[in-house]
Amino acid sequence: MKYILLMTGTKLGVDSYRAWSKSDIEAHFEFLRELNEELEESGEFVATEALAAPEQAKVVKAGEDGLPVTDGVFPEAKEFLLGYWIVDVDEPGRAYAIAAKLSAGPAPGGVPTSMPIEVRQIMTRRAEEQP
Repeated sequence: MKYILLMTGTKLGVDSYRAWSKSDIEAHFEFLRELNEELEESGEFVATEALAAPEQAKVVKAGEDGLPVTDGVFPEAKEFLLGYWIVDVDEPGRAYAIAAKLSAGPAPGGVPTSMPIEVRQIMTRRAEEQP
């Protein structure tokens, strides 16, 4: 079963991360590299990507003529998608365990970030349902 693990954060959280020391940022990225290697070795890793900063996001909808109409991030937005992992695991509990490990990644002083990680199963069609 494939799951997507969505890392979200608030503007305040993103701004506080930007204030971390270089060594704290390096420690956090080393934790993430090690976790990715662990998932690759176990065969559970599918993909991961970090996303551009929230202030670079655009909301797009179709205009009356079908052409894209863009707008910036709305200031009232409470959370932003920061990145994701896709994992392929045997049961949901394993996806939850990986998400908990991501959430426990180190912040300054080595304390866990406790960042919320949303876990959602990727709904794929079965072979017999493919066109």
